[in-house]
Amino acid sequence: MERICVSEFMAPDAVAVLAAGFDLQYEPGWVDRRADLLAAVGQASALVVRNHTQVDAALLAAAPALRVVGRLGVGLDNIDVKACQARGIRVIPATGANARSVAEYVVTTALMLLRGAYGSHGAMVAGQWPRAALSEGREVLGKVLGLIGFGDIGRQTAALAQALGMRVVAFDPLMTPEDPVWKDSGVTPLALDALLARADAVSLHVPLVPATQHLIDAERLAAMKPGTVLINSARGGVVDEAALAEALRSGRLAGAALDVFEHEPLPAKSALTDAPNLILTPHIGGVTREANARVSMLIAQQVRQALEGER
Repeated sequence: MERICVSEFMAPDAVAVLAAGFDLQYEPGWVDRRADLLAAVGQASALVVRNHTQVDAALLAAAPALRVVGRLGVGLDNIDVKACQARGIRVIPATGANARSVAEYVVTTALMLLRGAYGSHGAMVAGQWPRAALSEGREVLGKVLGLIGFGDIGRQTAALAQALGMRVVAFDPLMTPEDPVWKDSGVTPLALDALLARADAVSLHVPLVPATQHLIDAERLAAMKPGTVLINSARGGVVDEAALAEALRSGRLAGAALDVFEHEPLPAKSALTDAPNLILTPHIGGVTREANARVSMLIAQQVRQALEGER
């Protein structure tokens, strides 16, 4: 019986789908017990991971029978895709399954940051009444949302923002200005510098590759309109965290929300410590009950099909 190893959390219904007819080894704690995981994958035909299990040279060497890697999410920076391809190992991401959750995260945080009215709890319970200080918040109606990357998540984000009356512009180097998606979506394509100069809120939707490492650096932060807010739910290395913290402290940037970081978990003392008007969340933009169920079931079904198709 072929073995499937799952090293991070997966929805129970999806675990049951994988268990039927396979030797399923489901141990979410393996993500933090590297030696145990390497020992377990020796006979595995498939491995299912989220974003913390490193599918690298050492793991691949420990798994000579591996034919399929299922990714409970869409980012592949924790998987050595080239090495998998060289071995003929199929890598299956959960494309599109958590797009709605990320889109809702982005639009929600854009609303919060532009309004600026949700950080007063401490002052209120201390008996203060910071009404005047919080009376300069902004509505999103008519504001410009700039999307850097216009794949499935970017397109769903655009639709939600447009429903609130926002205008949406986007930059995607893989698409031409003539692509019919622009007309169909009502989104205006712009060059990156033009987008940064125009947007009231900027949201990142690109993978972490050499070309996007610190794509948003001190120079590009300075090129944004004063009062812009920035949201990163893509990958941490896309933003220079030290430069972002400085832009927030100087008041050049009105606020930011980060769901992803260069080092995860975020170190206790990072460049972001004490930066004002900053929302930090622990890489959960695409993690909701509904998204977990969709992502898990999609990967369970596709991993099964991949293994059964090779029999």
